[in-house]
Amino acid sequence: MPLLAAPKRKQVVEVWILSMIQETVDFGFHHFIIDIREEFGDSVIDYFVEEYIAGRTPNPCVMCNTHIKWNALLKRADALDCEFIATGHYAQTRKENDRWVIYKGKDLSKDQSYVLWGLSQENLERNKFPIGGFHKSEIRQMAFDMGYEALSKKAESYEICFVPDNDYRGFLKRRIDGLEDKVAGGDFVLSDGTVVGKHKGYPFYTVGQRRGLGIAMGKPIYVTEINPETNTVCIGEVDELDRNGMYVKGLNLVKYASIPEEGLDSVTKIRYLDEGAPARLFKNGDQMRVEFVRNVSAIAPGQSAVFYEGDDVIGGGWIESSFELNTPS
Repeated sequence: MPLLAAPKRKQVVEVWILSMIQETVDFGFHHFIIDIREEFGDSVIDYFVEEYIAGRTPNPCVMCNTHIKWNALLKRADALDCEFIATGHYAQTRKENDRWVIYKGKDLSKDQSYVLWGLSQENLERNKFPIGGFHKSEIRQMAFDMGYEALSKKAESYEICFVPDNDYRGFLKRRIDGLEDKVAGGDFVLSDGTVVGKHKGYPFYTVGQRRGLGIAMGKPIYVTEINPETNTVCIGEVDELDRNGMYVKGLNLVKYASIPEEGLDSVTKIRYLDEGAPARLFKNGDQMRVEFVRNVSAIAPGQSAVFYEGDDVIGGGWIESSFELNTPS
């Protein structure tokens, strides 16, 4: 068991989700502001904290899309007798072989299909992606032409919405009283178990991290593994991050209802900005065994693994662990 247990969300959620109209334009439809802070706290914030306390790297955007932008929103849509919902994701869907398939948006530089692998067939059936067939520049021009000049020039944001200063460590400290005192002073260790220093607490590190380690080894050093049970952080050189296999849990298949027993070829992404690497997928009980054709770097437990066939999303899940194959498939 981890040294810590994540506390449940406080009665007052620390994040506000607001829908705001900055200018009034009559487009001929009703506008409602819906309060879903309660579900956001349950599904996203608690999960975010719990994953770091478990020594994993969370993927809050996937949880938000699965549980908030669809499940919670569809409940409100039903109450308002709405047949469909529409979201502003750069992705597309089509119906094929009696299944709804997610595929990449036209603007590949803004494609968001990676964060949508958790959507069920029932949710996809009622969803619309109206901007998936456009480039971001086209959408900005539409906003400008409709009178939203400031919005059309709005800068990109890559921060976590409920951590506006992008300091997740500070967020964790504010959420868990005395966190630093409980986890500080654990060991930095090498792969052979040699202790080489002390760290500030395992939740404050992620697999693949290089900067901010606070330890000098005379060469570039990276976090290769995190062990919450012993509060140890394993570090090593960049090649020690290489793996050619992993197990993925919490699967959701999108394009196909099942994976053939002999396996299925895919291009697998292990993080949002990852280009993806060729791999073969094998169903292994309730998990997916993924065997890469070549080594990939920094497979982080807790992140999403998303499997592609061309532009189509085969499915995805949560990275559970990585391993090294003697001979990659």
